[in-house]
Formats: sequence, C-alpha cells, structure tokens
Amino acid sequence: MAEGTGGVVLHDYWRSSASYRVRIALALKGIVYGRVPVDLVAGQQRAAAHLDVNPQGLVPALQIDGLVLTQSLAIIDYLDETRPAPPLLPQGAPARAHVRALALAIACEVHPLSNLAVLARVEALAGADARAEWNRDNIGRGLSAFERMLDHPGFAGRFCHGDAPGLADCVLIPQLYNADRWGVSFDHLPRISIVARSCAAHPAFLAAHPDNFAPLAQAAAAG
Repeated sequence: MAEGTGGVVLHDYWRSSASYRVRIALALKGIVYGRVPVDLVAGQQRAAAHLDVNPQGLVPALQIDGLVLTQSLAIIDYLDETRPAPPLLPQGAPARAHVRALALAIACEVHPLSNLAVLARVEALAGADARAEWNRDNIGRGLSAFERMLDHPGFAGRFCHGDAPGLADCVLIPQLYNADRWGVSFDHLPRISIVARSCAAHPAFLAAHPDNFAPLAQAAAAG
C-alpha cells in the first residue's frame, strides 16, 4: 500500500471505463489512494486473490473506511455520501434524477454492450470486423442519445449539469475515451464536445486519465 493513502486502495485496470469513473471521482474529492492493478487482458480478474476482493471478477473495487466496495456507481455514490464536498449531484430531486439518468444511460446501456466479454463473444461468432462494427454502432448511438439528454435546463455550457463537474461527467468522459479508441467521432455533437473540452482542462480529469496508469507509463516512472 502506498504511503499516505489512509488505507484507501483501488483495484483497477488502466483502460477500464468503470475504473476510470472512480479515479475521476476520487480525484474530484481529493482522496489519495494506492492502486492494485488488475490486468483484464491477462485474466487476473479471475485469479483467486482478486475474487476474494470482488467475487464478480470485475473492476473496480475500492477498499475504504474498512469496507470493500464494488460497482463503480455504487462506489461514487458512497464517496458522495461520506465526503460530500465537492458534491457530485446537484440540489433538487428533479435535477438529481436527471443527472443519474445521464450516468445510467452510459453505465447501464452503452458500456455493457461494449465490455471485453461481449466484444470477444461477438468476434467469436462473427469475426473481428463484426466486433468493430458492433462497438462503433453501439457507442455512436449511445452518444447521440446522450447529446439529446443534455438539452435540459441545468446544462450551462460547461459540464453535464451546471458549472462544476459531477456524476454524469465522471461517466461520460471514460466513454469518450473509448469512442476515440474505436474511431467514433463526436465532433458533430456540440454539447458533448463542450463538456469534453471543459473536462480536458480540469486537473481531476487529467490526473485520472488512463495514460497515467498504462503499464509502460508505470514502468517509465519507476525507472
């Protein structure tokens, strides 16, 4: 465990969207943490040591306050309840419901159809070209719907709701990272593009970016 983390440890994979969400939330809350990298490509999520942490064999898992928390949105919700400043949800039930809907639109609709197991199954059934087409279509449709959902009174032209980043931004930005990886453009989506530029300049999002946690980056830093 890294010194000065106060017992907070994140089990994650550097490119995992769900892990990326939690890293953003931790950075926004100013929570220092240690990491246990879990290589999904190598199958480390299925090892007994990781299954003891997360019986689902998924990432992320967060050790904090003597607990082991799983599922990214549940983890972020816990962080917001126990460390309320800065808040990741707006004031008022209607606004909070809409922000949660934005987050769930990606976390529950787009992301599950693009995860590693699903893509591997599509490729096994129909080949590598079908895998790429499936993923690009899924991401493109999801982002187009999200763009329309950003047409709401709380969209102030900087972040998904208001003038500060919150839960929806924590979920959107990792999906945009995946869009870039798969060659899915979102330049034609003006609201999403504004949010992307705002988050790209925010220190918490910079700190949480996957490039900072790639195995080669870690090796270079250690060297």
